[in-house]
Amino acid sequence: MSLSKYLLSRLGQALIVLWAAFTLSFLLLQMMPGDAVLIKYMGGDFALTPEQLANIRQIYGSDNPPLQRYLSALTSTLTGDFGYSIDAGVRVTALLADNILPTFRLAGLGFLAAVVLSFTLAFLSYFSPFSWLRRVITMLPSLFVAIPVFWLGIMLIQMFSFRLRLVPVINPGPWVGLILPIATLAVPISAPIAQILMRNIDDVMTRPFVAVARAKGASLNWVFWKHVLANALLPVLTICGMLFGELLAGAVVAETVFGLNGIGRLTEAAVATLDVAVLQAVVLLSAATFVTINLVVDLLYPLLDPRLRKNAKAV
Repeated sequence: MSLSKYLLSRLGQALIVLWAAFTLSFLLLQMMPGDAVLIKYMGGDFALTPEQLANIRQIYGSDNPPLQRYLSALTSTLTGDFGYSIDAGVRVTALLADNILPTFRLAGLGFLAAVVLSFTLAFLSYFSPFSWLRRVITMLPSLFVAIPVFWLGIMLIQMFSFRLRLVPVINPGPWVGLILPIATLAVPISAPIAQILMRNIDDVMTRPFVAVARAKGASLNWVFWKHVLANALLPVLTICGMLFGELLAGAVVAETVFGLNGIGRLTEAAVATLDVAVLQAVVLLSAATFVTINLVVDLLYPLLDPRLRKNAKAV
């Protein structure tokens, strides 16, 4: 299969995944109990009449049949229009534009910290001169993956903000305020990356080409950096793409715990007010990000593994 056909095939699969995510989220959100219009306009200073509430539902289209709402939402989404937020009274695209950059910044820095932490653990476990230290480092990823994000965030606040007073949580600087959220994201995300990297390094070290290189007089460090690491990284690339969806979910929790503005706070408010249009957009945005990252990973594989390029040419 040529690269162009492979790319078109992957793009087609990505579009199917996005359509499935949109449809499933639409069905689930429509089954949520409650009425966003009632939550917004029945309390406080509004106290609208049933006729006025019916007019508002007609304006937002929430009283239309489900199939009509689905087709209308799908058609609008294809043009980049996610509708209006009932709670905020503005376009959903404007809300996303105001909140997407902080979330992507947090997720990106958290992922970078997770990669650094996982590689550090893997290298320490391999180069450690003490067997007991290697065993301890090898057990750390299992501990990290079992820690809930919200619990870790609360514990970091208790320790580094309230007890040690190293990182302020009240009016911190723009970058200082990201230290604890980034650590909260990095610790659990680094666990599967470190586990797979350690396992791959041990597996590649048993391959015949490593023994041949060592027999020719190559040092262990040279073999590791020249051959072992490159072969051990390929499965890690796949798991990194798969973990990005979990990273976005962790960013939502971290923003809620630390009171940061972003998609997480926007989602929290939308759930509380049953703002279906916002929730639909957040789900589709997360799915699109996940699909894009995995598509990029798939396209990088032939560039990193010469065997895949040879197979593609042979086919």
